[in-house]
Amino acid sequence: MKPPIQPIELDHIKTHPLSDRKSLVTLADAARPWQEGGSFKAFLDSLPNILAGVHVRKVITAMASAVKNGKIIILGLGAHVIKAGLNPVVVNLMERGIVSAVALNGAGIIHDFELALTGRTSEDVSVSLKSGDFGMATETGDFLCKAIQSAGRQQMGIGEAVGRSVLAANLPFAGKSILAAGARLGIPITVHIAMGTDIIHMHPQFDPAAAGEASHRDFRTFAGIVAALEGGVYLNVGSAVILPEIFLKAVSLARNLGHRLDSFTTVNMDFIAHYRPLTNVVKRPTARGGQGFNLIGHHEILLPLIAAGVIEALGTRASL
Repeated sequence: MKPPIQPIELDHIKTHPLSDRKSLVTLADAARPWQEGGSFKAFLDSLPNILAGVHVRKVITAMASAVKNGKIIILGLGAHVIKAGLNPVVVNLMERGIVSAVALNGAGIIHDFELALTGRTSEDVSVSLKSGDFGMATETGDFLCKAIQSAGRQQMGIGEAVGRSVLAANLPFAGKSILAAGARLGIPITVHIAMGTDIIHMHPQFDPAAAGEASHRDFRTFAGIVAALEGGVYLNVGSAVILPEIFLKAVSLARNLGHRLDSFTTVNMDFIAHYRPLTNVVKRPTARGGQGFNLIGHHEILLPLIAAGVIEALGTRASL
C-alpha cells in the first residue's frame, strides 16, 4: 500500500525582493481620468497603455500611416456591421479616401439594398420562420436577382452590379448604401457568396450560374486588391468564416504569383474570439512580417471609435 501524500512544507521556500521582479503593469501606463470639455484625441490618449488600449492606438496609427503613404485599406464586413447601423461610418470613410476597397458576404448586399430602398432592414426571424415567411420579401428578391443577372450579362462582379443598380434606380436612401458609394466613387466592392446561405437563393428568379460566375469574378478582383496590400491594412469586421477564408486564399494566390506581401497590418474585430479570424487573418498572413491585432467588442462602438481616431490622426488630410 502506498504511503499517504503529505502536504508540502513551506518553511524553506526562496523569496526575492519585489524590486528585483519584472512587472508587466506600471502606473505610468494607467488610464488618465477624463477632464470635462476634452477632445476626442485627448480621450484616446487617456486610454491605458495596456492590452487593448495599446492595440486600438496601434490600429489607428497603422491606418493613418497607410493613408499618408498611399497604401491601401481594405474593409471585410460581415452583414451584422450593416445591421448595427454602421453604413454612414463606412460610406464616410470611403468618401474621405481612407477605405480603398470593401469585401462583403452575400448577406451584405441584402441589408445594404433594403436600407437603400426603405431605410430599414433585418426581419424578426424567430417570428417569420414559424410561418415560412422568412426571407420572402418581394422587392429584395426581385431587385437583387435582376442585378445579379445583369452582372452575368455585363461581365461584372456582384458588388459592382448591385451598386450600379442602386444608383440607376435612384433609391431613396442610396446615399447611405455602401454598394452605391462604391459605384459612385469607383471603389471596388466585392461580394463573396456561399450558396444556400442567403434569402435570395430561395427565390425562383435567382440565377445560381450567374451568381457563381460573378462572385468568382469578385474573388479574383479581391485577390488583385490584396496583392497590393504591402504596407496597408486589412480589417475583418464581424465575419467568422467566409471572409477570413477568402482573405487567406487571396494572400496565397497573390504570393504564388510573385506579389510582395511581407509587411502589412491585419485586424479582426468581433464580439468573441473565433478560430478562423484569429488564424486566417491575424496570425498566418502576418507570419512573414507585419502585425496582427484582435479587438473584442461591439461593432457599433469599436468601428466608429477607430474611424474617428483615424480621421483625427489625419487631420485636414481626411477632410471630405
